[in-house]
Amino acid sequence: MSFDAPIFGILWPAFVAGLLVTATHVPLGMQVLQRGIVFIDLAIAQIAGVGVIFADYLGWEPTGAAVQIAALGAALACAIFLTWTDRRWPQVQEAIIGVVFVVASSAAILLLAKNPHGGEHLKDLLTGQILWTNPARLPLEALIYGVILALWFGLRERFGRFGFYVLFACAVTISVQLVGLFLVFCTLVIPALATYYSRRNRYLKAYSIGALGYAAGLVASVFADLPSGPTIVCAMAAIAGTFFLSTPRTRPAT
Repeated sequence: MSFDAPIFGILWPAFVAGLLVTATHVPLGMQVLQRGIVFIDLAIAQIAGVGVIFADYLGWEPTGAAVQIAALGAALACAIFLTWTDRRWPQVQEAIIGVVFVVASSAAILLLAKNPHGGEHLKDLLTGQILWTNPARLPLEALIYGVILALWFGLRERFGRFGFYVLFACAVTISVQLVGLFLVFCTLVIPALATYYSRRNRYLKAYSIGALGYAAGLVASVFADLPSGPTIVCAMAAIAGTFFLSTPRTRPAT
């Protein structure tokens, strides 16, 4: 397959979507790693996905505002619940997050059980459809991500548990519909983990790993005719693994 104009027309919106997700998920991922709640994004993203599936089950327009409200409402409810459990039982918070993810996954399967396209919907939720990103949606999503970043870097010191979980829920709700559950988790955890021992320019390194992962994975998926989501995950993991193994083990970055 040659690199022609139609291929470029598919790749650039997908790459921009990947950069937008990377922009917000790198700093949030570092915080998640520091708090020791790595699987929170899977739980909240899955809950948001259940909101989307439930809206589809009710017959609502897939791209309508009602679906977005359903997804965000479900994610915010999950964020409030996890804030409460984190305050009450912090020692077992990771286990609670795992239970939330399993229950949400089971609920999604039950909602799709009688849907003839249920398997396809579940696959889209997990792996996403990043290659079919709609360019017309990117400006609005970029604006929302920009607000999230401004709040995070501007007011982070004032955020308590609730503020963090709510902001996290808003970011993940958008991202899971944009790139899928696997890429949400990948972008959140892999760059933060790869730069865990980096004491200088950690953000620059983490952002570079995310951007390179999306670029390499998208190009490879198009030219090798492979599913884009899993290819990006593998590409980012390979780049991050190479960086991690070549980084001296020092005091973890904060």
